[in-house]
Amino acid sequence: MPDGRGDNPGRQREFSRLGPGVIHWHRSLIHKGHGPLTRDALVYRRRRGHGDMLYCLVLDCSGSMLRRDKLALAKGLLSTWVQQIYVLRGELAVIGFSGSGARVLQPPARAAVFNEDWIAPIGGGGGTPMASGVALADALLLQVRRRNPDKRIGLWLLTDGRTHRIPPRPAHADVCQVVDFETEAVSLGRAARIAQAWGCAHGHVNAL
Repeated sequence: MPDGRGDNPGRQREFSRLGPGVIHWHRSLIHKGHGPLTRDALVYRRRRGHGDMLYCLVLDCSGSMLRRDKLALAKGLLSTWVQQIYVLRGELAVIGFSGSGARVLQPPARAAVFNEDWIAPIGGGGGTPMASGVALADALLLQVRRRNPDKRIGLWLLTDGRTHRIPPRPAHADVCQVVDFETEAVSLGRAARIAQAWGCAHGHVNAL
């Protein structure tokens, strides 16, 4: 969540490219009044053509994400982003991975306004089968691409990077971004290495 320094142009660009929506900073600062700039005060800019985009969010639900409330933080961010995607009239797909495999939490469809019924129950634990999660997402994106070759597709990987194997970059996503949930005192920097291997943007959740 931005702090009062969010009016810096460089930080605006960094924040905007990490999230599926675009924040209208001038209107947000007016809307907040004299108080702090909170999530509820944010005003989002609608961009043309975003109704033709599929936002695929791949959520790490492994045991390491249960520590330090990282999964709870990720679910809160997921809820916020889904609201943005709804405003943009975009389509949403959500994949979760944990334990020994991956699962579809939300199949590709128009984002809905009410989402607590499926976001709140998301649990986690066990290993980090990131390769399975990314592969399942890519298979889902291939189906979407075959149905609509012109649809733009973006994939956001939400993870603390606690995996020893970096999966291949999804072949059917036009753009990929890694959101880093590593909050431990000693950083391993694995999420950043995933982004580097994929040749995509990387940013820490604290920047949001």
